[in-house]
Amino acid sequence: MSSRVALITRLSKAAEDNWLTVLSAAMPRETIRPIHALSTEELDRVDIAIVANPDPVDLGRLPNLKWVHSLWAGVERLVLELKGFSHPIVRLIDPDLARTMAEAVLAWTLYLSRDMPAYGLQQRQGLWQQLPYRSAPDTRVGLLGLGALGRAAAQQLQLAGFAVSGWSRTEKKVEGVTTYFGPGGLEAMLKASDIVVCLLPLTAETTALLGTREFELLPANAGFINFGRGRIIKTLDLVAALDTGALKHAVLDVFENEPLDGKSSLWGHRGVTVLPHISAPTNPSTAAQIVADRIVQYRADGLLPDGIDFNRGY
Repeated sequence: MSSRVALITRLSKAAEDNWLTVLSAAMPRETIRPIHALSTEELDRVDIAIVANPDPVDLGRLPNLKWVHSLWAGVERLVLELKGFSHPIVRLIDPDLARTMAEAVLAWTLYLSRDMPAYGLQQRQGLWQQLPYRSAPDTRVGLLGLGALGRAAAQQLQLAGFAVSGWSRTEKKVEGVTTYFGPGGLEAMLKASDIVVCLLPLTAETTALLGTREFELLPANAGFINFGRGRIIKTLDLVAALDTGALKHAVLDVFENEPLDGKSSLWGHRGVTVLPHISAPTNPSTAAQIVADRIVQYRADGLLPDGIDFNRGY
C-alpha cells in the first residue's frame, strides 16, 4: 500500500487549505491529507508529517511515522511541546526567508538611523525641525545571531554602507563583519553598536539574554530591533531603558505572548514601534518546494534527514 503524508496544523481552515493546495501542487506524486480527514487505516500508512504548530496528540496518532517537516523556521514551540519525541523534526531553511529578513533588517535599520520615529512625532506635534544627519558608514550596527538570517542581513547592511559587527554563541567568521562570540564578546559588541538587531532563536541560553545590564552597555541614543523572539528580552527592563534614555527607540516585531495584548503599554509608548510579527513571513510557494525536495530525496534513498537538536533548541 502507498504511503501517506499528513498535514497537521493549528492554523485556520483557510490557511490550512491554502497550504494543502500549495504542497499538493509541489508534490503531485504524494498523497497529502489533513490529519482530521484521514481514516484509521490511512493513519497507519502515514510515514511523514508536515506540520505548523501541531497538536502533540495528533502526532501520537501516527504509529508508523518516520519523520516530521516543519513549515516554520522557528521551532521553539516544537521543542517545548514535543519533549521526548523520538523522530527527526526538520525545520524550514528557506533562502527566500533569509532574503526577506535581510530586507526587513535594512528597512528598519534605516528607519532608526534616519530618525524616522522622531520625525513622526514632530509631525504629530506640528513641529518643523531638521535633526542632525548620521551617515550609514558612521552608524555601527550589531547583529545578534550569525546564522543564515544574520549573514544575509549583514550583506545587505554592508551594501548600504553600514559598519557591521555580529555576535554568535560560538566563533564564526563573516567577510567584512567584525565578529564576537561568547559572554565576553556580547558585552564588547553591545558597547560598540549604535543599533542592535536581534535575530537569535529562542533557546535556554538566549531566554532573557538582554536586560538592564545589557541595555546599559549600549552607547547613548542607541536603537534596538527585535526580530528574534519576545522572550529573549526582559520587556520591563527594555521599557525602563527607554524611559531613562539608555535606549532611544525600539522596533519590536516579536513578543512574549502574541498577538500583543491590546492593553499592553507598548502600544502607546513613544519609544516603541510595534509590528505584528511581519519581518519575515514564510513564502508558501518556496517553502513547499523545499519540503517537496526533502521528501523526494527521502523517497529516493530512504535515509532519514537530520532533525533539530532538542538540547540546543534548534
